[in-house]
Amino acid sequence: MSRSSSSKPTVCVYCGSSEGNDPHVRADAYALGQQLGSSGIHLVYGGASIGLMNAVAQGFLDSGSTVTGIIPEFLAQREVANTKLTELIITQSMHERKAMMAEHADVFIALPGGYGTFEELFEVITWKQLKLIEKPIFVLNIGGYYNPILELVDQASSAGFIRSDSVDYFSTCDTVEALVERVRTHFSGSLLFNNAINPSFTDAATL
Repeated sequence: MSRSSSSKPTVCVYCGSSEGNDPHVRADAYALGQQLGSSGIHLVYGGASIGLMNAVAQGFLDSGSTVTGIIPEFLAQREVANTKLTELIITQSMHERKAMMAEHADVFIALPGGYGTFEELFEVITWKQLKLIEKPIFVLNIGGYYNPILELVDQASSAGFIRSDSVDYFSTCDTVEALVERVRTHFSGSLLFNNAINPSFTDAATL
């Protein structure tokens, strides 16, 4: 799917391939998928069938929305790929995967995760700093998970390594409901979004 082939607003979600130790985190990941999907929003994510990645994707699918997964071939071969998606794209490399995810997305969201999630989040923040993208970036700070990273960013800014205006290149939300409201507000002025949440627009509903 090329970015221009979908008439639905699209969020790219970065999150862990593990569920973590707190079951509430998985529940929030699923709820985020359900609520955004019910709003007529399309998901693009890393294409895995495990962890929080699977929980978010399942929430979108259960809401009746559509999901594009993008996964490199070496991970798909390990039987990690989610074959229940609306669309599954196999790439040759991690770099190609990340570039395609960014191209498809209108908004980026980071949930709890590990090294890979941190890397993906900071990469798109860096792209925004370099003015390669102008897309909103949100962090769902479930249970204060990202507090140490937020403190590190503040420390780096105080030390003169991150400009003070760059600290605002991403926004944090503490609850699923707050994040969904921010995303819906961002898309509220978009004709594509209004079409997507209106059942009369059958072409948007069947993508």
